[in-house]
Amino acid sequence: MANLRIPALAFDQGAAGSLYAFAVEGRRLGEIATIARVRRDDTGDLLGYQRPEIRRHVAAIRTYLESEAPRLPNALVVAFDKRVRFEPTGNPTGNLSAGEGGRPGILVVPTDPAAADHEKPGWVVDGQQRMTALQDADPERLSGPFPVCVVAFVAASEAEQREQFILVNATKPLPKSLVYELLPVTDGPLPPALAARKFPAALLDLLNRDPGSPFHARIKTATNVDGDIKDNSVLRMIEHSLTDGALFRYRGDEVMPDNEDGMVRVLKAYWSAVADVFPDAWHLPPSRSRLTHGAGLIAMGYVMDATAHDLQDGRRWTRRTFADALRCLAPHCHWTSGTWSFGPDQRRRWNEIQNVGTDIHLLTYHLLKARAHSESAAARS
Repeated sequence: MANLRIPALAFDQGAAGSLYAFAVEGRRLGEIATIARVRRDDTGDLLGYQRPEIRRHVAAIRTYLESEAPRLPNALVVAFDKRVRFEPTGNPTGNLSAGEGGRPGILVVPTDPAAADHEKPGWVVDGQQRMTALQDADPERLSGPFPVCVVAFVAASEAEQREQFILVNATKPLPKSLVYELLPVTDGPLPPALAARKFPAALLDLLNRDPGSPFHARIKTATNVDGDIKDNSVLRMIEHSLTDGALFRYRGDEVMPDNEDGMVRVLKAYWSAVADVFPDAWHLPPSRSRLTHGAGLIAMGYVMDATAHDLQDGRRWTRRTFADALRCLAPHCHWTSGTWSFGPDQRRRWNEIQNVGTDIHLLTYHLLKARAHSESAAARS
């Protein structure tokens, strides 16, 4: 193993620590950093944090780099681990106020040609496509050496790297499914909108990974691209229940933590009952079933909350009890064929129900009304 010694400037940013700015030959980036594409290991744990490569974008950058006068003015962002150190060599540069000029020095980065990607000291937080294009570019078509700007920081853990990845990319068109999958394993402060989704995203992840869950491997995420149920639809169902429904009973307080196991148990029991009552519709993709479509999932989530409320005792929230309560809805549902009858002037073909607020409200009201009429009829008999 050898050390690559890179001239750099260090800038202190308060409690966040130091940033290091330097230039390095583009084709040598692979010696010190890797692209940690998001994936799961054999046990299902999340590894990495980068989005999958966008080959068309990479090809476009490569074509530009091989053109007559390319320029990449934007810096890549790299997160180093604690093996990297900075050795100051002098006073701050320039005639600026304290700290503005930066501190010159040498960034010492260990390198090992035989090291696997996951053993390299750096991970690309921003600039994945640019780095890939630099690695793929034909050296004979480049105009010569092509140094690129890099801004780096030393992270205390992979959780901090994930946090910085989300924050750096927060204003870019980052795939939401990737953000949702990273949230449960991200520590540190997040924007309020993302922080609010962290716990629902954790419940979604548990449902998707549990072999005993009716959602097992069904929810499409960055690491489960073959899933056919949209993650955002499941998140919306969970979020409402956490706020006003069945899952709220398991929320914690200042003394007791959230009862995550209890929430997962209820979700598995209810949605397993849905699969039992509507087996054909449940096992079809959203394009062929409005039950696994966003509108159906969210509307049936409201039915879950109403059913749990009527049952009162959480010990009765079982797969069998939920299924008994849902069977009355079967004659009123047209998840895969036929026509929904929402009223005298409200008839809709099964696949005309869309994942929009008005249609979700219409479907929810229809299901809750059918459920209430069935209970009234049962009470009279």
